[in-house]
Amino acid sequence: MKKTLLFFVFILLGFHTFSQDDITEKEIRKHIEFLASEKNAGRYPGTKATKRVVKYLQKEFKKQGLLSFDKRYLQKFKVRLRVEKGTPEQPLVKTSNVVGFIEGKDPILKSEYIILGAHYDHLGLGGPSSKSDKKNKIHYGADDNASGTAALLEIAEKIVAHQQNLKRSVIFIAFGAEEQGLLGSEYFVNNLPIPISQIKLMINMDMIGRLNTEKHIYMGGAGTFPNGVSFMQNLGESLGLNPIVHAGSVGGSDHVSFYKKDISVLGLHTGGHPQYHTPEDTLELINIAGEKQVSDYIYKALMEIATTNYNMKFIKQD
Repeated sequence: MKKTLLFFVFILLGFHTFSQDDITEKEIRKHIEFLASEKNAGRYPGTKATKRVVKYLQKEFKKQGLLSFDKRYLQKFKVRLRVEKGTPEQPLVKTSNVVGFIEGKDPILKSEYIILGAHYDHLGLGGPSSKSDKKNKIHYGADDNASGTAALLEIAEKIVAHQQNLKRSVIFIAFGAEEQGLLGSEYFVNNLPIPISQIKLMINMDMIGRLNTEKHIYMGGAGTFPNGVSFMQNLGESLGLNPIVHAGSVGGSDHVSFYKKDISVLGLHTGGHPQYHTPEDTLELINIAGEKQVSDYIYKALMEIATTNYNMKFIKQD
């Protein structure tokens, strides 16, 4: 009887380990389905929906075993929201970045950090950043940026499963208020929990859910760290992707806030589309299998830098 019980315990433990050890299409879909749901109404800063999303992210970070800098994984801040031209300025609203980390194992390199980030907020019912003529309709933001947030959670889970291999430490950040002007990442770089000199690379995922049939993954900033262009190109090709890699072209999302502080960056996306900033950016259009492939690529790139003595230094781009 005892042997039988132990047998089943080992099976359950093995299944539990396996479930944490891979990035899965099922979990990517589950995360995007929640983030881009009707209930969360476009994840607009300062709303009950955003508080719900933040609690979801906190719960996931805790479940995965990430460490926190403040026990709650929260970095709270206030923002002034964008308004239509001619509309009076609105009062400040409260929102948060959700931040967790894993400590590296090397006695020296563990003081160096790689950051993986994605913004979780979107446009709510539209507002001045909407590209649609449909007023007061939920802008679901499945690709922008539930896709990046889902990848953040899945990659974090897989890194935790392999944390014994880490030399450098890794910080995971779900940014708030990106759509309001990169405000979450700007707040983070101006209120760092660690010395800025210890941050060696920031990898940002914004709209990675629409991998096309040509398997194009676009990225800017690869020239901001040594051999970044060839490294990302060769790694992507080895995984069946066709990377479009730019040494510069640093712009458009939260990694910009880090680049302005002379931190090496890499910003990844799978390209624009007609549904950008419209109510039609929904789960049904996400290429789930493609997002898994992109997530595996980002995971491998991050681990290559975090588990080795890869020479990291900032290289400014024109």
